[in-house]
Amino acid sequence: MSNSPIVKISANDPKRKSWIKVNSYSDFPIQNIPFGVFITKHDVITIGTRIGKTCIDLAALHQLGYFEGVPLTEDIFMQDNLNDFIDDGRKTWRAVRNRIAEIFDENNPILRDNEKHREEILFDEKDIEMLMPISVNDYTDFYSSKEHATNVGSIFRDPENPLLPNYLHIPIGYHGRSSSIVISGTGIRRPAGQRKTNGKKEITFGPTKSMDFELEMAFITTGANKLGNTIPIGETDQYIFGMVLLNDWSARDIQAWEYAPLGPFLGKSFATSISPWIVTMDALQPFRVDGPEQDPKPLPYLRQTGKNNYDINLSASIKPKGKQEAVVCETNLKHMYWSVYQQLAHQASNGCNICTADIYGSGTISGPEKGSFGSMLEITWNGKEPIKMKDGTDRKFLKNGDTVILRGYCKNDKIRLGFGECRGIIKKTKEGI
Repeated sequence: MSNSPIVKISANDPKRKSWIKVNSYSDFPIQNIPFGVFITKHDVITIGTRIGKTCIDLAALHQLGYFEGVPLTEDIFMQDNLNDFIDDGRKTWRAVRNRIAEIFDENNPILRDNEKHREEILFDEKDIEMLMPISVNDYTDFYSSKEHATNVGSIFRDPENPLLPNYLHIPIGYHGRSSSIVISGTGIRRPAGQRKTNGKKEITFGPTKSMDFELEMAFITTGANKLGNTIPIGETDQYIFGMVLLNDWSARDIQAWEYAPLGPFLGKSFATSISPWIVTMDALQPFRVDGPEQDPKPLPYLRQTGKNNYDINLSASIKPKGKQEAVVCETNLKHMYWSVYQQLAHQASNGCNICTADIYGSGTISGPEKGSFGSMLEITWNGKEPIKMKDGTDRKFLKNGDTVILRGYCKNDKIRLGFGECRGIIKKTKEGI
């Protein structure tokens, strides 16, 4: 299958301004045009986008004729998820973003000066509720930050040889639980499970004592190949729709006891949060950068040329109940050792079929300094070095009532765009356990 682009990305013009007010620090300038699903104040579920604090009902925009000339089915935006739109491929995504940029350009009066249409199409962010943007088909979580893998190997194995022999040769991943992926703002129930306390023989069952977050990003695919076929790495960019923030919550004590020999299971599958707006790979084009040097050189099917990482500033904050939030991590996706394109090529290298609305997590993204570590496991060095919140309390791991907030944005000398927030509050374990 090939879906090679034939249209220039005019939506990315850094000089373009919108007739919708946008603050200079907004994640959603007219150059972003992300896609999501929301329910309006009229109880209508629609696919939409946003500029500044204004959310745009794309179904209404389409019905009123603003996509004339763009080959779209009548109900493409009248869905409760983006799956059909994503399945249409990159040519459609690009044409739609370009048209939206034209409609909301400050010099285009067609909608700007039509008050009746604006009332049907535009909603303040306070008047809508964000929903899951896709019906998740499948979920893979990678382990693509060398710094994170080094930290974890140092904590649990040998600080002198923290990486396993395969790490520099192969993007490590595991099959996650797609049914437990939830939208930002969903409460996260502290899971219970089996634990084995260090130095003790007793095995217990109960609420995790080592509740953790993982600061990640994830990419979302369109249908790419039939079962049994591979995807050349030079074609992988055709099949990635966009990216979201992802928090792959982890119960470290449950995970530590169960992971041998088959890897993560119940310590991870209780919840994974994603941000509601999908930022397209087209919008991220201006922020492509070189990734870390890969030594040894990857095998031919994983070799890539050009700039294949992305300069995306990331942060994680913890907000105790009723208190101020504290930033506990600041890192960047550009540190990731294995790129999103290598991850996708590797996933398909055995003939695994890549489907529409698959989610691929990056794995925890950590930088080289302690302030850039992307999980509490690393930040507190498995609880040995507690950190202080702004209210004076200590944290080894997360407490009930804590809200974790992930943020991400890109910025150069011309534009700034971002992903919004990915939030989740820790709730107590279900009664009776």
